[in-house]
Amino acid sequence: MNQTKTNYLIFLISFLGIFVVNAQSKIPLKNVLNEITTQHKIQFNYNSDLVENVEVYPIQKELSFKEKLIAIEKQTDFIFTHIDTQIIGISSSTIICGYVNDFSTKAPLSGATVKTNTDYTVSNDEGFFELRVKNTSEKVIIQFIGYQTIQEQAFDLTSENCKTIFLREKSETISNITINGYLVKGIDKTISGSTDIDFSKFTLLPGLIESDVLQTVQALPGIRSVDETVSNISIRGGSNDQNLILWDDIKMYQTGHFFGLISSFNPEITQTAQVINNGTNASFSDGVSGTIHMKTDNKIQTEFKGSLSLNFINVNAFIDVPLGKKSSLQLAARRSIDDWIKTPTYHNYFKRVTQSTEIENNDKDVTNSNQEFNFYDTSVRWLYNPTDKDFIRINFILIDNNLTFDETAIVNNATETKQSSLSQHSIAGGINYLRKWNAKFSTSLNMYETDYTLKAFNANILNNQRFLQENVISETGFKLEGIYSKNNWKYSNGYNFVETKITNLNDVDNPRFLRLFSNVIREHAIFSQVEYHNIDENLTIKPGVRINYIEKFNKTIIEPRLSIHKKINEEFSVEILGEFKHQSTSQIINFQNDFLGIEKRRWQLSSNDSIPILKSKQASIGFTYKKKQWLIDAVGYYKLVDGITTQSQGFTTKYEFNKNKGSYDALGVDFLVRKNFKNLNTWLSYSFINNTYSFDDLVEKQFPSNFDITHSFTFGSTYTSKFVIFSLGLNYATGKPTSQPVIGNEINDNKVNFDTANNIRQKDYLRADASAMYKKQITDRTSVDIGISVWNIFNNKNTINNYYRISNDNVNKYSRYSLGTTPNFLLKLNF
Repeated sequence: MNQTKTNYLIFLISFLGIFVVNAQSKIPLKNVLNEITTQHKIQFNYNSDLVENVEVYPIQKELSFKEKLIAIEKQTDFIFTHIDTQIIGISSSTIICGYVNDFSTKAPLSGATVKTNTDYTVSNDEGFFELRVKNTSEKVIIQFIGYQTIQEQAFDLTSENCKTIFLREKSETISNITINGYLVKGIDKTISGSTDIDFSKFTLLPGLIESDVLQTVQALPGIRSVDETVSNISIRGGSNDQNLILWDDIKMYQTGHFFGLISSFNPEITQTAQVINNGTNASFSDGVSGTIHMKTDNKIQTEFKGSLSLNFINVNAFIDVPLGKKSSLQLAARRSIDDWIKTPTYHNYFKRVTQSTEIENNDKDVTNSNQEFNFYDTSVRWLYNPTDKDFIRINFILIDNNLTFDETAIVNNATETKQSSLSQHSIAGGINYLRKWNAKFSTSLNMYETDYTLKAFNANILNNQRFLQENVISETGFKLEGIYSKNNWKYSNGYNFVETKITNLNDVDNPRFLRLFSNVIREHAIFSQVEYHNIDENLTIKPGVRINYIEKFNKTIIEPRLSIHKKINEEFSVEILGEFKHQSTSQIINFQNDFLGIEKRRWQLSSNDSIPILKSKQASIGFTYKKKQWLIDAVGYYKLVDGITTQSQGFTTKYEFNKNKGSYDALGVDFLVRKNFKNLNTWLSYSFINNTYSFDDLVEKQFPSNFDITHSFTFGSTYTSKFVIFSLGLNYATGKPTSQPVIGNEINDNKVNFDTANNIRQKDYLRADASAMYKKQITDRTSVDIGISVWNIFNNKNTINNYYRISNDNVNKYSRYSLGTTPNFLLKLNF
């Protein structure tokens, strides 16, 4: 018999079976109970009025006694209870109901489990549930992943009183968290002063439709990008190279795609991020301004899950595959879609990246064509727990950006075409091994290798010249740490070794010029951290110290760290943070047209002389007030960073070509007020900073820093409903300091004659953004997300920086501008 006939026969038998069942007539329940009593020698105890006029379909005699009772329960509202081995009581069931919502956001929780001793159900998209219970004295347990389990009485949940039940996140019971939902759900503040972002709980921020880590952190007070790129984030007045960026404990030197417009870390595999401004744990080095520590999901999945998404820039795929009970494999891959279609978003990004560069404006006799750009990233993780005490994680990441264009000109009466290119490439891998020896003691071992290459090939067709530039980093890291906990104390001690090699190449073929410079620094460190909680857990003290030894300079650097958090009462708490830090790497700009003028910064190692070791000292004091749905958070800080160079500070006007060393000090305040309503979350943040350079060898000994954004305001609001999330935001900041030529005497000795350094400011910055997301559950395991965002709704023309060039005995002013109105769209399938 072929398959078609077999399927037809099965359908026919099923149809006839349904027809026969439906053709049966109902009979009185009392008759069915009498038959069961006779057959199974069982006595039913019930009120005769209870079953009067109740009818059911006949019950098959060959069924077991238990199966017969279940069949009756399905057809009626009755509950059968064993009074003893031979007597069964019959009673009418009661329907209970309710709504399950998040305590902080008041948003409904879909999929919460509601159960009794005999039955269970789950809440729907509105958080609503309905369940039958035997009697109103039963206990009802309500559970949801990531939230505290609570217990209710059935009589409080009767159908006449479908009350709302609020669940609190489990993290609220963990002493490490002091503020849940610092801005929006998923962003929390800890007792150590850091901010933790959990993207599995994350809702939505204005202008974003994906959980871009480095875009998200810019919503926090004191953190902003001076040019809207994720590769130029300033934390409390520092330059981007002063930030330590970690991905699963691997140091990353490349952070952006599209040369900084979006994060290079796949949002589908990056689950959490910790932002540390001050009071850094002694186990961390580098990052004299701050640390952004990203981590992936550490849980071994027992079921296959994944996602596939598409937006106006890239396509993204992610899967998490179980490999037995002790292991799983995570894979994520993302690629730009400009090979298939160039969207308006792509055009805006490309224009923003290439403006005022050779790619956009070449020599008047040279024509540019075939401009192509693409990027991709791949992340692979293997999670393995060989025993209940051993945890192994192997991580790998690959990031790539490529830009090419053709230059065409007529040379010696013939048309010639040559290709120029720029590539940015990172590859890194790491191994983490955690061993829990017992309830009190554990050790962790982390090893990584990270490699970064920035390469530009500039074909100067008119001069028949080829210019090759490379900036290559190879770094190896090793860290061993032991943690011991007893009562209210926690001790952490360890050893850290890092070897960093940086190579810079400039290679010109006509006239022949080759400059290759390579430098290596090896650094050893031992560190110790102590953490104390008092019995009431309203006082936490975390002192630490890190002792570093740099082989090349035979130099020892001692760095104390401190974090104190005191909870005065239920509403008010105070924190005191302090740290000393150093780093041996920085980014410099030799010329504005290096690397085609796109990513013109190159990494370099300290020489301990002309390029000093960066050293920072920072102290801050803050307070937090929270009551009901209100939150007020304020932090005042002072930071001093010594060892900067003019080349690392992004000068585009005066001192653009100088090579001097100096320092900066920043005095500032970060302030946040937040109010939560039922479905609406609103916040207003304000940052003030007085950031001043000190350069002994310059004309002006002190003047405002290029990162002195004196006043910065952000207003945001997120509304969450059953299926839709809306987010709207407004960003305002005072303009960056800049220099201008002396009016009436613009040129001196064939150079631009600038007035006092950074004595004026660019126009103030203003940008409004909006986002909307629609989420729909299709099946139990499949859902879809549809999102839309608009960056810079009102198309404000914000100036990023200015620069001046001499042409025909005149000084011409040029400006680079931020993104104009840029829409984006997301379609994502979760399975």
